[in-house]
Amino acid sequence: MPLKNSIKSFVLDSPSLKRFYDKGYFNGAIRKQRIINFIFQRIFRINGNCPWSVHHTSQVVFPHRISIDTGVEKSFLLSGGCYVQGGNGISIGEGTVFGPGVKIVSANHNAKDLSTWEPAESIRIGKACWIGANAVILPGVEIGDSSIVGAGAVVTKSFPAKSVVAGNPAKTIKRIA
Repeated sequence: MPLKNSIKSFVLDSPSLKRFYDKGYFNGAIRKQRIINFIFQRIFRINGNCPWSVHHTSQVVFPHRISIDTGVEKSFLLSGGCYVQGGNGISIGEGTVFGPGVKIVSANHNAKDLSTWEPAESIRIGKACWIGANAVILPGVEIGDSSIVGAGAVVTKSFPAKSVVAGNPAKTIKRIA
């Protein structure tokens, strides 16, 4: 136990390591996933241009046009099978989490020229949102703070804060008090 305490003390004394400790990155499951993702991302260069850790089965396109706030990187780390395309820009608020298989697509192809994208408003996902497994969020959508997107929902339009949306196309099924 003295070695474990001295390691913990070392981590807590280092500001940059303490930040990771406070986010829970030293817990066993997360540590293992970070190592696996590091190998795929930094050695095999899968999602190598992404500045945050991304699950090795997910794909992030145009990460320089994606803005994520505190706490969101944990979903990128742990949720597999996701596709996040930041062509027209994506902003994800603090504390938002998403499940596996989520697709966030900010740009559609031009129907007359498939090598180009249609311009659209960026996607904005508010703070403390929960995006369920296999949900799809399409260009120009804004999801208000503290909203829930049900598993498998296809979000084609914007929703205000504290909405629970589900279905294809997504509709409000409940408001959170």
